Amino acid sequence: MESLEKNWYVLHTYSGYENKVKANLESRAQSMGMEDYIFRVIVPEEKATEVKNGKEKEVTHKTFPGYVLVEMIMTDDSWYVVRNTPGVTGFVGSHGAGSKPAPLLPEEVHSILRTMGEPVRHKALDVEVGEVVEIIEGAFSGLSGTVSEVDDEKQKLKVEINMFGRETSTELNFDQVDKV
Repeated sequence: MESLEKNWYVLHTYSGYENKVKANLESRAQSMGMEDYIFRVIVPEEKATEVKNGKEKEVTHKTFPGYVLVEMIMTDDSWYVVRNTPGVTGFVGSHGAGSKPAPLLPEEVHSILRTMGEPVRHKALDVEVGEVVEIIEGAFSGLSGTVSEVDDEKQKLKVEINMFGRETSTELNFDQVDKV
């Protein structure tokens, strides 16, 4: 039985082909009817400011040259489509030729996506004022609190946390909390 869980996987590509692999994979997912199994394809990048000839210039560096992230549901078909995309040399974390790779851990994905300014969640967090959420990332990780404000547009919420016997209000991103 295949799991229909959406996870992130790391693809190894020929260096310099990361963007080509992203484009190839996105078009193959569409042309082969795999949009319900292959979702986002990301080339992790960081922006930096470099000074050249006395002028500041913003440049983009690949965070992991030779690697592309793909959010997908791992089935025999989706695995085959991704593996056989031109420029892909394989999945990272496969143990042998016929074995499916291990997905990235959620915290690894969150940190990469956040560094890039990418949304970690696709949709709004379905919580209302008064509901209890667990904080899964950041300084208050592991604590729970009560939602006091929700801003869907900015994907932020205010949470009241009981710390050291006192109520403390903190602003968090949607992807830093989970519904309890």
